[in-house]
Amino acid sequence: ISSLKMMNRSVLFSLVLYLSVAPGCKRIGKFDVPGWFKQGDIVIGGIFPVYNREVVSIFNYEKKPTSVNCDRFDLRAFRWTQMMIFAIEEINKDPTILLNVTLGYRILDSCSSPTNTLRAALTLVGGQEENNSTCFPAVSAIVAEAESSQSIAVASTVGPFQVPIVSYFSTCACLSDRTKYPTFFRTVPSDYYQAKALAALVKRFGWKWIGALQADNDYGRNGIQAFTYSVDKTLRVLEMIKKSTVKVILAFTAEGDFYPLMKEVVKQNITGIQWIASEAWITSSRLSTPEMFQAFGGALGFVMPKMAVPNLKPFLTSISPHADSGAVFVRTFWEIIMGCTPHLSGENSTSSLDGMCTGDETLSDSQDPFFDVTELRVSYNVYNAIYAIAHALHRVVFCKSRHKWPNPHNQPCLQRVHFVNTFGDSIFFDENGDPPASYEVINWQLRDGEVHHVSLGHFASAVNVLAPMSPQIPTSVCSEVCPVGTRKAQIKGKPICCFECIPCAEGSIANMTGAVDCVPCPVKFWSSDKKDECIPKTVEYLTYNEPMGIVITVLSLLGASLCLITMVIFIKNNQTPVIKASNAQLSCFLLLSLVLCFLSPLTFIVTPTVWTCMLRHTAFGLTFAVCISCVLGKTIVVVLAFKATTPGSKVARQFGPKQQRIIVCACTFIQVVIIILWLTLNPPYPDMVFQHSTKKILLECNTGSEAAFYAVLSYIGFLAVICLVLAFIARKLPDNFNEAKFITFSLLIFCAVWISFIPAYVSSPGKFTTAVETFAILSSAFGLFICIFAPKCYIILIKPERNTKRLVAKH
Repeated sequence: ISSLKMMNRSVLFSLVLYLSVAPGCKRIGKFDVPGWFKQGDIVIGGIFPVYNREVVSIFNYEKKPTSVNCDRFDLRAFRWTQMMIFAIEEINKDPTILLNVTLGYRILDSCSSPTNTLRAALTLVGGQEENNSTCFPAVSAIVAEAESSQSIAVASTVGPFQVPIVSYFSTCACLSDRTKYPTFFRTVPSDYYQAKALAALVKRFGWKWIGALQADNDYGRNGIQAFTYSVDKTLRVLEMIKKSTVKVILAFTAEGDFYPLMKEVVKQNITGIQWIASEAWITSSRLSTPEMFQAFGGALGFVMPKMAVPNLKPFLTSISPHADSGAVFVRTFWEIIMGCTPHLSGENSTSSLDGMCTGDETLSDSQDPFFDVTELRVSYNVYNAIYAIAHALHRVVFCKSRHKWPNPHNQPCLQRVHFVNTFGDSIFFDENGDPPASYEVINWQLRDGEVHHVSLGHFASAVNVLAPMSPQIPTSVCSEVCPVGTRKAQIKGKPICCFECIPCAEGSIANMTGAVDCVPCPVKFWSSDKKDECIPKTVEYLTYNEPMGIVITVLSLLGASLCLITMVIFIKNNQTPVIKASNAQLSCFLLLSLVLCFLSPLTFIVTPTVWTCMLRHTAFGLTFAVCISCVLGKTIVVVLAFKATTPGSKVARQFGPKQQRIIVCACTFIQVVIIILWLTLNPPYPDMVFQHSTKKILLECNTGSEAAFYAVLSYIGFLAVICLVLAFIARKLPDNFNEAKFITFSLLIFCAVWISFIPAYVSSPGKFTTAVETFAILSSAFGLFICIFAPKCYIILIKPERNTKRLVAKH
């Protein structure tokens, strides 16, 4: 009792039923299951969906199907039954296997229904009597079934009784569970491998956004789960297909379940979809029609490898209702193939056909595809299933024990079967009862008005497509592959294959399509406009061959030349009153310093190096310190000259040329000390600046110590302010030629230039900083030269008549 409580209800029901009918071959109710029987020493059962159900109102989403009719004869399934009979008869004639032991068979119809399949399985296992007269023997093994749901019903029901079940077309991966189905075997690969093959096919063609259509049964659910994530059940399949953006749909469904949907797809003219098929429907003759091709043309799928069985054709063409009038399937088959109703003695015809057969009809010359035995797939699986059972029986009968099957101790015999069939294929089962996996890639192509199943390649561990399926492989992605220069950005709430393409930020690139992230360019590179490559940045600095450099060079040389010319004029006219009144010695020294001031900008327009950077700032600071010191000396001379006119003053006599040189040297020495400290502690150096431009590297001289740089400028400004104050005091002094007012103008210009220089210098980027500094040097130098020396040159060269002592003193 405790053991029975642990059984599930279906197994408990099966056990009760089995115990009820098996011992005395007594039935507990009438099982109306059409079948085909032949006596033998050992009987093998077979369950096939010879008659298929037609589901009515499948597209009425408001209510369940109203009726199920089991009246459509399936020629494909009928050929499976004939292959079983053919294999059994072939084994009975083979002297190497089951010698003196004949195999019989009992074949029943399942109507492609789990309920009918379960009824047929219990009929076979229990030896159910039929017509109240014949008691059929219980079968030793069952070949069943085509659909996975039916095989699950059989395996879970008869499995506890150790009755082996060998399926020829049930591929659900769930059936590999040995804890649930310990006696289940199959000669068709599991959907686990088909799902891997389908996934490899999808990857092979780059499809990343596909639809998944499953049958609402064990086959469909387990097949899709093995392929990808579970999909929610939906009743509005067509609406979803039409609304979806997918261009590839995987249909994991049986032929009978998919057929109504296919008809509706064709009816609503839904095209432009690449269909991927499971092996259950890709080679179905009922589905492979020109009518279906308009919507399903180019369908791809995996099927078992095909095999030609030449000896089968004579067997098929020998089928006749007159030879076996008890086979209920043959009569319907004959009516379909021959188009007439066979007249059998003692029976009233119930056929809807008007014509009666004459009895002379033959199948020998029939061209019906039913007799084409060159590309058998499922039929070949049936063939291998029968031979596998026969080899296992051979081990039981002759090698292991005398017990009849089923016997728990003999169950492993089928598990250990391993043989090579007459076609050279190795037949065996793994620990889960599955055969080795091998598939062909099949493509629907229309030729001469008929749909052909064209083999494109094969699958073992990877898809190997031998031929293209169409001139152009269709694409199916939720989002197109991001082009170069962009990266993928996930869209919230959508699958991972749905994304937006975001352009790479400045300074980063994506040089391949479908990039997840943009890669930053090295610091000396910039990203192209398309953000697909890193381009070396242009090194930029002020040069002689650009307009700005040319202007600076011309102005520098012009200013230096004018100073040298003026110096020559002063030396040649040093005895004239104008030269004597302006202190010729200091004037020449000032002109020499101005020459150096004009030449110092040339150090700013060469390639920045350690030496040129130190030279440009120190030369500028030192030459202007000398220049302003000279101006300071001249201003002091003017002031002292005025003091000399005061009675009793001896100051002018004490401030001679020697004292003037001391003032110039002393003022310059302080600047020299500042520069030495600058170069010693933190000198200027060449520097690469990246922040001013994304496409250029600005090569400039970094001042090093900004405090020292501004100290140099401040000292020059301090000297200039002292000169300006003294010159302003002495601007209206009488007597000798008074140049104080000219010095005042020059220093006003000098101060204005350098005051405006500071903000311009700070705000100018890159080489413009250098240009601003050079123009400040040139402007201040020209201001000093023009204001101090231009009036004197004018008198000497243009107005020599005014170069007299009287006029100089007057002015």
